[in-house]
Amino acid sequence: MQNKGQRGTTTSPAFIWWLRWVRRGGPGERPGGSQEPGPRSPPPAPCYRRPKFLRGGGGGEESPRGRRAVRGTGPERPLPWDSGYAEVINAEKSEFNEDQATCCQISIRRRELGLEEDKEWLILCSTQFLTGYYWALFDGHGGPSAAVIASNYLHYCIKQKLEEVAGAITEARPPMHMSGRCVCDSDPQFVEEKHIRMEDMVVGALENAFQECDEVIGQEMEATGQTGGCTALAALYLQGKLYVANAGDSRAIVVLKDTIVPMSCEFTPETERQRLQHLAFLFPKLLDREFTRFEFPRRLKGDDVGQKVLYRDYFMEGWGYKLVEKADLKYPLVHGHGKQARLLGTLAVSRGLGDHQLKVIDTNIEVKPFLSCIPKVNIFDFALHDIKENDVLIMATDGLWDILCNKEVAHMARSFLAENRTDPHRFSELAKCLVRRARGKKMGHQWMLDDGREASYDDISVFVVPLHNRDEDC
Repeated sequence: MQNKGQRGTTTSPAFIWWLRWVRRGGPGERPGGSQEPGPRSPPPAPCYRRPKFLRGGGGGEESPRGRRAVRGTGPERPLPWDSGYAEVINAEKSEFNEDQATCCQISIRRRELGLEEDKEWLILCSTQFLTGYYWALFDGHGGPSAAVIASNYLHYCIKQKLEEVAGAITEARPPMHMSGRCVCDSDPQFVEEKHIRMEDMVVGALENAFQECDEVIGQEMEATGQTGGCTALAALYLQGKLYVANAGDSRAIVVLKDTIVPMSCEFTPETERQRLQHLAFLFPKLLDREFTRFEFPRRLKGDDVGQKVLYRDYFMEGWGYKLVEKADLKYPLVHGHGKQARLLGTLAVSRGLGDHQLKVIDTNIEVKPFLSCIPKVNIFDFALHDIKENDVLIMATDGLWDILCNKEVAHMARSFLAENRTDPHRFSELAKCLVRRARGKKMGHQWMLDDGREASYDDISVFVVPLHNRDEDC
């Protein structure tokens, strides 16, 4: 499935059939009514590649691996809103750049009741479309496959889920029944009391799309014998609002003239400690008697048994003292601090897509039950802000944010854009600038920043989206 770049996306008949096949776990019906036999052999594993909108169509690295050349978009393949994108591969942490990116226009067709699904893709009328714009970053772990699949399919899942509620997202107050019928005279009042608005339908569509994409990844990875997962950060512009959905530790910020608007928060074992502990409390068998759900400042030792030590449980924001028992010496469900924190000693994130086959090493403990694929969605309403020429949305994987804080990134963006006001490609150049800053320079066998600190050894991917260039008709 190829990324459409700046062109509008339309769900293909092949994708409709394929999605049905994986949902049903077997043969499906192709558009037109013919039956397609199930595959006689497992489908091929997803093909590794770089984003299609990069120069050269996503081939190999443009320079020897050790140099970590920064790759970015060029004028010959402009992205929506003249967005900029840049990336760099990791410092030989893994064979591949496990980040992936997608950027495209999404055409959302309002579904008419009574039409068969197979006919919908044939009956297209431009006046029945809403247009959205989409940018997404996927940070893979355990291999690049999950990120490749997500970059291919999440926007199709979003398109499908938005089309299912398209009638409601054109109304200020969504009707109780999609048909508009009132079974109860007070239906509008119930909707009003719940404060359900158009943007809530878009948020729900995004949440459902992430859920469905996660299922698609799980089934395809199982069918192809692949493993791994990825984080997902997606931005959707629709009808004057920017929706940023995040599942993982990537980050997005809006940089305005005088302020920074955080558009996401990171989901790590530390930030979601209470959710993870509560799940272990409700379903203790998930830990298989190998882990303890309690958090302690450090790993307990035999000499701690019988002593009262600091601890936290799922219901606690603060700390208390617990009399240590032998069972408390087990490995903690959440252990470590900062970038070293791990879930079940395995993963550094607590939300994302994939990882359906992942187990704790040398055990039968599955990690997936503790992972959530549901994103947190934040909304930026353009009507509430006076957007200036240099205001931008910056999205990046954790390779950037491990080195630069929000203020540093915002300062770089404001300074660079002000100094390069006449450069038509300044947003692409800013993306490259940010990547180079976090990558640093190679000094001997190390990558270092100008101030002597260690630079990022991780994959780094950055989108810079100018907000002033938006299509106000969408």
